[in-house]
Amino acid sequence: MAELPRMEDWKDLRFGMFIHWGLYSLLGRGEWVMYNEAIPEEEYRKLADRFTAEKFDAGKWARIAKDAGMKYMVLTTRHHDGFSLWDSPGSIRSFTSMNTPARKDFVREFAEACRAEGLKVGFYYSPLDWRCPGFFFPEMYRKSALEMRQQTHDQIKELMTEYGKVDILWFDGGTDEWLGWARDFNKVEVPPADPENPLHVGFWGGRELMEKIREWQPGIVMNNRFGENNSGDFVTPEQYIGNFDTEQPWESCMTLTGTWGYIPGRDPHSLRWIIRSLVMAATGDGNMLLNVGPKADGEIEPAEIRRLQEAGEWLAEYGEAIYGTRGGPLPNSAQEGMTYKDNVLYLHVWEWNKEAVFLPKTDGKVLTISCLTADDFTCEETSDVWKLSVGEKDRRAEDTIFKVEWDRPVRDLCFERKE
Repeated sequence: MAELPRMEDWKDLRFGMFIHWGLYSLLGRGEWVMYNEAIPEEEYRKLADRFTAEKFDAGKWARIAKDAGMKYMVLTTRHHDGFSLWDSPGSIRSFTSMNTPARKDFVREFAEACRAEGLKVGFYYSPLDWRCPGFFFPEMYRKSALEMRQQTHDQIKELMTEYGKVDILWFDGGTDEWLGWARDFNKVEVPPADPENPLHVGFWGGRELMEKIREWQPGIVMNNRFGENNSGDFVTPEQYIGNFDTEQPWESCMTLTGTWGYIPGRDPHSLRWIIRSLVMAATGDGNMLLNVGPKADGEIEPAEIRRLQEAGEWLAEYGEAIYGTRGGPLPNSAQEGMTYKDNVLYLHVWEWNKEAVFLPKTDGKVLTISCLTADDFTCEETSDVWKLSVGEKDRRAEDTIFKVEWDRPVRDLCFERKE
């Protein structure tokens, strides 16, 4: 687990942009197209000859993220197909963006653009490689499996030492059960002292590599998708909002269009969906990483940009109830949840299925109660609750936010939810 201050800073961010982009974007059938369609390596490699990325503009990506109210970005530096978006000496058979007509180190431009806009820099990296038979059959192709492991160690060192400060490292597919395609290592009887055996539980050398990563990047935050113990600083529920958890940091990774890599003709989710998802994550004390999949030329679809701008406009007005907050102190329900900072609590209502919501009284004194999203609201005090409501027209589809100020820090209050 990372040091507490590091994770507290990461939790303050709350909202980030995920970007899946690579050779697969040329085909427009998702990032798993090489595997799903069993495209041979030699055929898939030919896509590199068409990768010109003529409209790629890392600065524009970063501005889109910033305008959307996002505080960090995570780029797929290399996905499971093995194609690296930087000038990587460690790449097996030099499968990199420098060996395409684009001839660019996209990772470098991405990192520089993030910093220029004040965004935290995140790198996604997949250790597995569909070009390597040792991934699918590690016991049969032992040399290939070991080569794939060496590639991982070499490339992670490149990413961690050649691109300045990196704030987030987002692994995928790097836990031991992925090797040999979902093999159950706990049932494989092999000498535990032989890490050179591809069936060994510690095959990836995750513990040692993660220690080196923290030496190279002392302030970095890493997810839980690498190494023999699934160790890391935060867990990663995928395509759903995580459960309320104030002990284990978490981040839900979601897709704006329902897919990770570019597929044409997909409409983005509604603004209501984005805001509700973000609010449900924040009230659960988690972050939300929202993915876009640019086209092969590097452009993000205009409809997606517009939807992200709408989210940014909402956050510009109500972001105080999201950024820098903590979820709770009471667990969220299916209709409502809470965030707080210092002595201010925000009660979020995203589903009005009754005329009022109820805030329990505590051992503290309420100084003020207001509604950020409506001028016309009622607040009725009873012996044990505050009854809060807004008019029908002010029950915003995305989120109604009540703001309550106490005479002491919210974390020191003692109360229980009452209906």
